[in-house]
Amino acid sequence: MNYIQLIKRAAALCSLAALALNGGAQESPKEEDFFRIARLSAPEGTILEVGGLTVMPNGNLGVATRRGDVFIVENPTSARPYFRKFASGLHEVLGLAYKDGSLYCAQRGELTKLTDTNKDGKADVIETVYQWPLSGHYHEYSFGPKVAPDGSFFVSGNVAFGDEEWYRGESRVPWRGWVMRITPEGQMQPWATGVRSPAGLGMIDGELFYADNQGDWLGSGGIVHVKKGSFMGHPAGLRWSQMPGSPVTLTEAQFRAKVDERRNKDANGRAIKPENIQNEKFVTIAEMKKEFPMIQTPAVWLPHGIYGISNSEILPIPDNTFGPFAGQLLIGDQGQSKIMRVFMEKVNGEYQGAAFDFRAGFQSGVLRMAWSPDGSLFVGETNRGWGSAGDANQGLQRLIWNGKLPFEMRAVRAMPDGFEIEFTKPVDKASAEDIASYNVESFLYKYHPVYGSPTVNTRGHDIKGVKVSEDGMKARIIVDGLRPSYIHHIRLDGVRAQEGSYSLVHPMAYYTLNNIPEGERLTGTGISTKNSAKSPKQTTPAKAPAKTAPQKTTAAPLKSPDDPANRSAAKPTAQKVTAPTYAEVKPLLAKNTCLACHNADKKQVGPAYKDVAKRKYSVEKIVQLIYNPQPQNWPDYATPMPPMPQVPKAEAEKIARWINSLK
Repeated sequence: MNYIQLIKRAAALCSLAALALNGGAQESPKEEDFFRIARLSAPEGTILEVGGLTVMPNGNLGVATRRGDVFIVENPTSARPYFRKFASGLHEVLGLAYKDGSLYCAQRGELTKLTDTNKDGKADVIETVYQWPLSGHYHEYSFGPKVAPDGSFFVSGNVAFGDEEWYRGESRVPWRGWVMRITPEGQMQPWATGVRSPAGLGMIDGELFYADNQGDWLGSGGIVHVKKGSFMGHPAGLRWSQMPGSPVTLTEAQFRAKVDERRNKDANGRAIKPENIQNEKFVTIAEMKKEFPMIQTPAVWLPHGIYGISNSEILPIPDNTFGPFAGQLLIGDQGQSKIMRVFMEKVNGEYQGAAFDFRAGFQSGVLRMAWSPDGSLFVGETNRGWGSAGDANQGLQRLIWNGKLPFEMRAVRAMPDGFEIEFTKPVDKASAEDIASYNVESFLYKYHPVYGSPTVNTRGHDIKGVKVSEDGMKARIIVDGLRPSYIHHIRLDGVRAQEGSYSLVHPMAYYTLNNIPEGERLTGTGISTKNSAKSPKQTTPAKAPAKTAPQKTTAAPLKSPDDPANRSAAKPTAQKVTAPTYAEVKPLLAKNTCLACHNADKKQVGPAYKDVAKRKYSVEKIVQLIYNPQPQNWPDYATPMPPMPQVPKAEAEKIARWINSLK
């Protein structure tokens, strides 16, 4: 045996010894071990606040920016991509598509066609396909287009906000808060309304979906199937539902007859901002659907602060790309600078499914995505005015899979009595057959005019049994008391991989159960009810503790009541309440989704905790503001904080003490 072989053998023995000492445990791989983020190097001075991305048939990348420029990037996956300016002077482009040799973009007020007719590499013909009205309000962003199978285009438009009622979304001019279908010839057909800030449009198997952001009337973001004539929940666009060509039949008057918009005024006739009311009688949007069947609830909710805060581009994963996830969806998030993954299925004719975390850590807010021919993913990013978790104000990056297979939940499917969970690798059956490895609870959001919503009607569900497939690739769990229309939070903290005993890269999923499927319930052999969380019953009487010999002690001398030492000992000592450390409070910040918007030291979506500490609020005041925020206190931030009354008071007080310690 030579020297090199001896070294290798010694290293192997050391590894085995370490495994033995640690009980065979190894650190489980993380998302960055499978998906690498790489930056595209742009020319110095080029600011890429990306609003639109599209890949052309020759592999070149089209990039539109919020500053009104359009670039063509040649050899975009090479070490030295070449940026060529294709057009400039446009108005805040927030979408880009390629069709029949031209680029199409949604400017703030129109759908525009850009064509290079003389083949010099620059757009020399710029045409208005269709122009829609604008009031001039800053929030009237326009998104798109997405190309439909018939060659038409879909665009969507933000609502504005009131003057006195600065918190209330409103549609000041026709078709704000709507999705529009536009033909190549420039004919516009209103398609659906009820959108608030529809930044993410996506064509999935020829059908249109969109992603909205939390706000008034929208308790959380989600992915919604946009059917012609549907109403997605935000009432501002109903102002135009009786206009010629509108397929929406619900009117403002019908809506207001059933729903309290809380347009209340004080004694001086000034509008009163709606705030979250604790312990009130509320309705959910699923309940409102019984009144208004045209309401389209999310196919998949993306719980606010967990799976993003400003959901954006929806993109199907093509075949032979990103391993086992082909056919599923990716959805970006601008606020948290990350991407989630979604598995959808149809039950009783309606889409529903599960959302999972996928990849975080992008340098700025993820707004647009596009697939490269080599199977990597281009990611366009922006921060200005909106805020994001990334360190940069803009960016263009690539997400690259290294070909290794992560241990993940590939899919979660609804069953008549629970869920079937499919894995990407075989599970360790001992862990997967233990019902203590699983946890399920369900919840929903309020449907009200307040910005955002706490989670409501939260309920835990008992796991009655689990059946693991012979190959270890599936586990079917029997869940007691499934609730239609509710979000079911499924955790698999105890499930381990057969190989390496690794935990799942992402051990939780949120399944939106719009319908419970029909079919057979799980019966027969092979169902495990083993629960390691329950201690076995004591079968033998406990023995009395053995008597021990009395310990000989020396009595202390008696003191007079007037003895100073005695008086000092009798005084009660004041207990000083010390502020918790960041390490102690971080789990509470993560659990209550505070870290989605706030950072200790720097401005993110919301103010830094150090800046909050400078306000010198009392602990009681901070707790009050957690439960009912006052966004007018922070006018420099575009995204108001939603009410958070679900935070337990003891946790809110602990967070408040830590914030005040930063002074």
